[in-house]
Amino acid sequence: VTGGLTGGSALAQTAQAGAENPAAGNEAPGGGSFFRILTGSAHTTAFPVGTLIAASISNPPGSRPCARGGSCGVPGLIAVALTSPGSVANIAAVANGSIESGFAQADLIASAYNGEGVYFRRAKQPNLRVIANLYPETVHLVVRRGSGIADLRDLIGKRVSMDRAGSGTRFNAEIILAAYGVRLNQVRLLEVDPGEAAELMASDELDAFFLISGQPAPTVADLTARRIADLVPLAGKQIDGALRRHRFFSRDVIPLGTYTDVGEIETVSIGMQWVVADSLDEGLAYEIVRALWHPQNRRILDSGVATAQRIRLGTAVLGLSTPLHAGAERFYREMKLIT
Repeated sequence: VTGGLTGGSALAQTAQAGAENPAAGNEAPGGGSFFRILTGSAHTTAFPVGTLIAASISNPPGSRPCARGGSCGVPGLIAVALTSPGSVANIAAVANGSIESGFAQADLIASAYNGEGVYFRRAKQPNLRVIANLYPETVHLVVRRGSGIADLRDLIGKRVSMDRAGSGTRFNAEIILAAYGVRLNQVRLLEVDPGEAAELMASDELDAFFLISGQPAPTVADLTARRIADLVPLAGKQIDGALRRHRFFSRDVIPLGTYTDVGEIETVSIGMQWVVADSLDEGLAYEIVRALWHPQNRRILDSGVATAQRIRLGTAVLGLSTPLHAGAERFYREMKLIT
């Protein structure tokens, strides 16, 4: 299911849950309760991953029991994944209570929670809580073949998109440019989303764009398969400095063969986390996290996502700079992932 943040009133936050139906609240026609997950652009891996997670945690009324090969999700829950502009929009929607949950980059969640970084002049969002660290989102610097761009500093004077103003991609792309000593006024900046950036590159109207996505990113796969685009590494002393100053970055590699005719690429990544508000019922949060890591659901998820987006229980609480939701924390304590 796809959708946006406009049109119609928002569903109310989940109310107190009963023991027999932890998804009580947000009633759906015909029974059950809706639980929405804002993901990201259809041009990234966030939406297909969110769709798989939504299917895994859902257990609509009348479903066959888990023990008999049926759904192993939350009884009565109907989860849906929605496309969105990305992390910044998702954080805002969760914080203001207009959506139940969303995916967002770890750095932006922490910045919003603490009122720092890109959120320095905005109100803090102390009601944000994480329920799982999902997978790394890789920074792709995509360049048009024949553009002469082999290093980030070659972007000077070129037509470059860093996504829309206020996006998580824009925030991190500016950090990376600064690490290389490149100022925004030294590039011919376009502010378009990844889908439009790909179209502009295909028509020779754009030289480069940044994309933060799991691997392989569908947009990049399409451009490289058509021999339109290549990737530029993000490595060396400039990136070493960025890693020291910004702890949310991690070293990453795009393996040989991920994209057509593209060798191994050194780059950086940022954790993609699943965020909710602290007002989400503790019992419901617990059941959602338990369903996410149910062995049968793990088989479904692992067979449906690429290796780079493999969602592992062992990394569920890594890279957290924002508190866990109480329901998620209870589950992870039972699993002895935290003490």
